[in-house]
Amino acid sequence: MSSPRIKVNLAWLFIVLITVLVFSILVKLGFWQLERAEYKASWQQQLSARQSAAILSYSELLALPKDEALTGFKLKTLVTPVSSELFLLDNQVYQGRVGYLALQALQVSELQPWLLVELGFIPAGLSRSQLPEVITINQPIELTGRVYQKQLNPMSSELMAESGWPKRIQNLNIGQLAKLIDKPLANAVLQPNNLENGYSHPWQPIPLSSQKHHGYAAQWFSMAAVFAILMGYLFFRKLKQSDKQEIK
Repeated sequence: MSSPRIKVNLAWLFIVLITVLVFSILVKLGFWQLERAEYKASWQQQLSARQSAAILSYSELLALPKDEALTGFKLKTLVTPVSSELFLLDNQVYQGRVGYLALQALQVSELQPWLLVELGFIPAGLSRSQLPEVITINQPIELTGRVYQKQLNPMSSELMAESGWPKRIQNLNIGQLAKLIDKPLANAVLQPNNLENGYSHPWQPIPLSSQKHHGYAAQWFSMAAVFAILMGYLFFRKLKQSDKQEIK
């Protein structure tokens, strides 16, 4: 049979292993936040460069490499409303208010993919059963603005479109939107700056700044340090108690 001392040693070995594992995870999370901060800083510089670059035509935008992120490019194009495909992206928050981001699918030319245009933020009503009325684009108009691509949530990227029009959706999945309206869509959304409908246009290409990621990294490293100090204190305290018991 195992002696009590062996059982105690095995228990402490298990505690040490758990301590090393938790400490390693906390440190790894800290370095991951530093990597994200470096990526966001580089991405911010790229966005600034695109904002100072020349305005692209729709053909030039479509000609960009398929694997290149399109967020931040400036675009000028003529759009034409051919049908009334209007989407309301659910669960949007702007200046403390909950609502929708209204999006309209518009034709640029017969030979090119259609373009999603952001009409703006629409506050939600008191009842979810009643969708807001939206001022849509109802005649050809030349729009200028910036394009963006929303990152798909790996946990939930399904469109989850509801019945009826305007159609409430839960995620901006452009591929599924194209299948829904049976029209090809460009893999980006235009946020115009000359659309006079009175709606606000949130612009958040980078949800978290590099400074916030640095702050999160400091928090993870601090947690790792505090955890290591606490467990070290408990471990050495237990060793002292064991030494006193052996002396007795």
